Amino acid sequence: MADKPAKVLVRRHSGVTRITHWLNVLAVSLLLMSGLQIFNAHPALYWGAKSTFADPWVSMRKVEVAGQPRGITTVGDLTFDTTGLFGWSGAEGAREQRGFPAWATVPSWRDLGAGRSWHFFFAWVFVLNGLVYWAWGLIGGHVARDLLPTRAQLRPRNILHEIATHARLQFPRGEAARTYNVIQKLTYLLVIVVLLPLMVLTGLCMSPGFNATVPGLIDLFGGRQSARTIHFLSASGIVLFIVVHLALVVVSGLWNNIRSMITGRYAIEVSGEVEGKRP
Repeated sequence: MADKPAKVLVRRHSGVTRITHWLNVLAVSLLLMSGLQIFNAHPALYWGAKSTFADPWVSMRKVEVAGQPRGITTVGDLTFDTTGLFGWSGAEGAREQRGFPAWATVPSWRDLGAGRSWHFFFAWVFVLNGLVYWAWGLIGGHVARDLLPTRAQLRPRNILHEIATHARLQFPRGEAARTYNVIQKLTYLLVIVVLLPLMVLTGLCMSPGFNATVPGLIDLFGGRQSARTIHFLSASGIVLFIVVHLALVVVSGLWNNIRSMITGRYAIEVSGEVEGKRP
C-alpha cells in the first residue's frame, strides 16, 4: 500500500501581498457600497454625453401597477420586476423608492454628500494601496514571477485543460499548487490591468476639477454619461470577480486559503522531502 502523501506548509504570500490584500478588501467593499449610495441619487445609466431621461439604458424605479407600487428594473429592452430589492425595496410594509436597498449602501440612509465623502476617501486608499502593491511587485519580482503566464501555460491545450478541470472543481495538488495556474494568472491580470484602471479613470471623469485639468479624458470614453456607465460596468465586473473568487476559495479549501492570506503559509501534499514545515 502506497504511503499517504504528507502535508507541508510552504511560503505562498509575502507580508506585503497579505497587507495590501486585506486593505483592498476594506477599500473595495466601502467603495462599492458608497458608490451605490451615489448611484441611488439618480438610479439610471445612459450612453453619450447627456442624460436622455426618457430612454435610459439601465434604470431602477417605482412604478404603479394595478394600483400597487412595484420595483421595476430595465436593462436595455429587458424589464424585470425587482420589488423588494431594486427600485422599491425594503421589508413588506416599510418599503421605499430607491435604486439599491439600504443594506447595500454606505451610509444606509439617504445622504449623497456622505456617500461621496466615503467614496472619495476610500478611492485614495485603494489607489495608494495599489501603487504600493505594484511597486513592490515590480521591484521584488512578484509580478513577473507569479502573475505573468509562461509560454507553456499559454498553449491552447493547457488553457483548455485548466478550464475543464476548473469546471469539474478539480484543483491543483502537490507541487502544482505552489504557483498560480494560467486561469488564475489571466483573471488576476484582467482585473489588475483592465478593470481596475477603467474604474479609476472613469471615476476621474466624474470629477469637475479633474475634467477642467484633463478635459480630453471624458471624450476618450464617449462623454460623461458613457464614462459613468463604464464605471458602473467595471465595478460590476469587480463584484463578479469577487463572487467567483470567494466561491473558489471555499470549494478549494477554505481554511488553507485563509491561512495562506493571513500567515503566508499554504499546505500542499508531497511524497518526498520538500522545503517547508508540517502544518
